[in-house]
Amino acid sequence: MFAQEQVEQFEREGYTVYPNFLNADEVAALLQEAAEVTAGSTRANHDATRMEMEPNQPPDGTAVRRIYEPCSFYPVTRALSELDRLLDCVEQLLGPNLIYHYSKTNMKPAAVGSVVEWHQDLSYYPLTNKDSLAILFYLDDTRVENGALRMLPGRQHDLLLEHSEEGFFQGRVTEAVDEEGVVTVEGEAGTAIFMHGLTPHSSAPNTSESPRRTLILSYRAADAYPVYCGEMTHKTETYSRLVRGEQARMARFEMNEFPIPQYKDSIVSLYDLQERSREGEMK
Repeated sequence: MFAQEQVEQFEREGYTVYPNFLNADEVAALLQEAAEVTAGSTRANHDATRMEMEPNQPPDGTAVRRIYEPCSFYPVTRALSELDRLLDCVEQLLGPNLIYHYSKTNMKPAAVGSVVEWHQDLSYYPLTNKDSLAILFYLDDTRVENGALRMLPGRQHDLLLEHSEEGFFQGRVTEAVDEEGVVTVEGEAGTAIFMHGLTPHSSAPNTSESPRRTLILSYRAADAYPVYCGEMTHKTETYSRLVRGEQARMARFEMNEFPIPQYKDSIVSLYDLQERSREGEMK
């Protein structure tokens, strides 16, 4: 459970940190599962429905960039997503009725881990209200050098930053970002960061010799219903499930308006969309 000051920090700043949420054995089990899932994969030969490879490597390169939806496909991460002591914390922030939304493991391999530009998660999947969060579990000791999370506290209370250009969603903030007050969250393996869905965040490339593997789980209040925006709504809703309390019979509307992302074409992931945006392909 969170202390009251942690709940207040989340409400005020859009995030709070729980050091040592996972113990060493739990971290080791998650890493072992990830290693088994990715074993034998190369850029030229991998299951593209379950993982994404780092693009800047030879065909026989084995650097994995992301594992898709581990909490739906694999038992160790599935169990974590339904762990009572985790859901107790989420309930303190979002209320008693909770939907598991999605999961992913970002691998950030040593020396090649990709950049993640400034963005807000809710820009990808509009909901009827703002009660959505992501939990980032550091599975490695994480410092600035291997791509620690960067956030802009308190911005979850503001309007959504612009994420589009020439009518198409770019998956990254496209206006100037005021980085005053930016927080970089370093932490030991097992650290959990609870982050509001509207908190702007980013991470630098991994320039170190150490990996920075991060498991990300997202939850939302049961009365935060998805606003339909085409194929991406189906993708994000495929694996959603009730994990605590009751399914809401009524959607709760909190905003008078909210930008709906217009995708130029299908995308594989945030990484894919941001890369294509930088190259001018998403206009």
